[in-house]
Amino acid sequence: MVNKVEICGVNTSKLPVLTAAEMRQLFQEMQAGDPSARSKLINGNLRLVLSVIQRFTNRREFVDDLFQVGCIGLIKAIDNFDLGQNVKFSTYAVPMIIGEIRRYLRDNNPIRVSRSLRDVAYKALQVRDNLANRFSREPSVSEIARELNIPREEIVFALDSIQEPISLFEPIYHDGGDPIFVMDQVSDDKNADANWLEGIAIRDAIRKPNEREKLILTLRFFEGKTQMEVAEEIGISQAQVSRLEKAALSHMRKHI
Repeated sequence: MVNKVEICGVNTSKLPVLTAAEMRQLFQEMQAGDPSARSKLINGNLRLVLSVIQRFTNRREFVDDLFQVGCIGLIKAIDNFDLGQNVKFSTYAVPMIIGEIRRYLRDNNPIRVSRSLRDVAYKALQVRDNLANRFSREPSVSEIARELNIPREEIVFALDSIQEPISLFEPIYHDGGDPIFVMDQVSDDKNADANWLEGIAIRDAIRKPNEREKLILTLRFFEGKTQMEVAEEIGISQAQVSRLEKAALSHMRKHI
């Protein structure tokens, strides 16, 4: 039972491990048309999927889901692996498993992004990697935009759209044992002293008009009714409502 992990009903402590010679033999049998060899290759490399999904466990995704998606990447790698290439299977398979998981995470982002925008973002990421290898440095957004012949603003917008949102309660670091959250670093202009004082002034000024003027202001600006609707409700003409409303606002301005 040591190191046992239950994923999708699989006891991972009992997963087989294949040697290089066994892998080569199974690939030869699979490519010769033996379906059982393919199944043995899949089962014999599930530990590789487990090692890859450890990189994504901090995203609060269900491990079972990541494992299943990783298995899809593993199967694609097995079906497309070429024994003629002088490369280890794990070296070939890991990028495919990671790519499959990343596609899953992007496509299941809580913020829905259009397919065309995601395509631009993926192309930009691919070009960024190519330019980084060519220049031996991180390319600028302008260089990526020139390479793709796409406006710089569209590249920025596309890359921002695939960023995974984080919670306001996500801890950034710990200060003296107490965690500092994202929300602690976000300013709130609505709670500024100037707005607080302005709110007090408005509440004080709205007490100045008479009762009819207060009623008109309440119906007009708090309940969103038109002057005609207010006139019908309190039994006066629309012209009178307009005149009383202007008088009430004028009184309020004097006190603010």
